[in-house]
Amino acid sequence: MMGPEDLLEAYATAVLHKDAAAYTSIFDENIRAFDMWQEWRYDGITAWREVAKGWFDALGADKDVVTFSDIEITEKGEWALITAIARFTATSEQGEALRYLENRLTLVAVKKGLVWKIIHQHTSSPIDFNTMQVVLQRDKKPR
Repeated sequence: MMGPEDLLEAYATAVLHKDAAAYTSIFDENIRAFDMWQEWRYDGITAWREVAKGWFDALGADKDVVTFSDIEITEKGEWALITAIARFTATSEQGEALRYLENRLTLVAVKKGLVWKIIHQHTSSPIDFNTMQVVLQRDKKPR
């Protein structure tokens, strides 16, 4: 049986293969996402699928390799809270790392029968007080 920790692996695999159907399969049909890009929020699986398709199409021949660190999972019955740092590394067709960015990731998941589904995703990155620029890499210190 799949546990809430398996959602991260399914997320990374779907992104690597640019598979919008597999990606959205881990989300509930009523997903509410607070994403860092473009909109304040996305409501429902149809909107979230369009975000995934746009993301994957924008990569062209490149792929995103997603890795997670600082993972914490709190599971309480039918609910789970997952927090992590997600690193998205754009990789060429030859497997060369081109660039990366990192986000803080929070997922809220509920157990529906034997399956865990993400009902809320929130991504963020800190903003440097001095420059008002988003800090997309943890190892980059503000100037």
